[in-house]
Amino acid sequence: MRTPIYKTRRVAPAAAEFDQNHRRVNDFIVMSEGASNVYLIETPDGAILINSGMGFEAPVHLHNLQSLSNFTDVKYLITTQGHVDHVGGVQFFRDRHPGLKYIAHAGNEEHQQYDQRLGAFRNARSAFRFQDDFMGVFQRYAQAGYTDINAQDRPTPDLVFESRHAFSLGGLEVELIAAKGAETNDSLVVWLPQHGIVLTGNLFGCPFGHFPNLVTIRGDRYRDALTCAAAAQTVLDLNASLLLYGHHEPVVGAKVIREEIEAYRNALLYVHDQVVAGMNAGKDLHTLQAEIELPAAYEVGQGYGTVCWSVRAIWENYAGWFKHESTTELYAVPQQRIHNDLVELAGADALLQRARDKHAQGEPEAALHLLDILLNHDAANDDARTLAVAVHEGLLADARQFAHTGNFWLEGWLENRIKSLKGTDTPALQFK
Repeated sequence: MRTPIYKTRRVAPAAAEFDQNHRRVNDFIVMSEGASNVYLIETPDGAILINSGMGFEAPVHLHNLQSLSNFTDVKYLITTQGHVDHVGGVQFFRDRHPGLKYIAHAGNEEHQQYDQRLGAFRNARSAFRFQDDFMGVFQRYAQAGYTDINAQDRPTPDLVFESRHAFSLGGLEVELIAAKGAETNDSLVVWLPQHGIVLTGNLFGCPFGHFPNLVTIRGDRYRDALTCAAAAQTVLDLNASLLLYGHHEPVVGAKVIREEIEAYRNALLYVHDQVVAGMNAGKDLHTLQAEIELPAAYEVGQGYGTVCWSVRAIWENYAGWFKHESTTELYAVPQQRIHNDLVELAGADALLQRARDKHAQGEPEAALHLLDILLNHDAANDDARTLAVAVHEGLLADARQFAHTGNFWLEGWLENRIKSLKGTDTPALQFK
């Protein structure tokens, strides 16, 4: 009987810290955890670096790797995807290893352009989840004497490939295999066939063993469920005995790796097929979000993405934003435009009482719909804000227990929303 791995592993990613969360994986691989893990592969003829962290993390990763390895010459740096937490430290390592060759998938440039194009938008929309954690990290960096923060890089690869690329270094055979995954279209896996070791980055999403985010609540383009399932099959076909992931500790053992990736693949295919069947049967989106649940055989965590969110992502990836529910969807006037009218017609006191009733009846989402009307009409309505705080606190308590691990994004949103309603939220950090 399979015991899902997500129940025994961490969910939340964390920035690199000096002398923390680093280890020797085996006699030739060292890892340093961070916003995404960095791996150093040692050979007699030089080292290979897998990913480089955020720009501000790169000196921390270097410190942690050097505490466990005597490497002096990095020949290759490979990024498993073009996200900022993988490419940000490339120049830092180039400066210290002038002969270093940076290898990435051919889609790397397009993805970096995409991230840069929406940088301000996405930084603002991600801040609710990361700003407090990063403020704490920077304070600890300062205490360690690291105050001249290394800049974020936007690197250009020296070599790119479309499908596969193989090379050897110091007797070590390395195969790079393209696989569009659960985060980017330029993702790749690093396969060490002599040792049965695969380095996947965040191919299956952020934490291993969880349902992926098929669209992020910070705002991103949709990730296709069938494409993600195909990426899982690519890794399954390797039959690896050690999987080094983009976050947290290694996944050890061919049986565990196969069971977990099969469950992930099957969960994706099941949810996808249920959404498609429901669409063809004429069921509306909200009904499918409420109905579709994973079978026990396909149990994976929901600590980063959720089945409910992914149902909507699959629907909209196929059908777009028009739900055929109201003509108003086709025009620019939002529902909020008539909130003042509703308050004038029904009265603020009556709407507030109905929101209290819904909250008492165990219908927090319905209560929030009513409170949104009141607060859009009058943001200074203290009674409505107090009730909204109480509703969010109840939802937060549930979110922390959701699907065994809680959900990283949902908890962060609710915590931030409570601060905002109380007027205690903090300004967003700006990253250069």
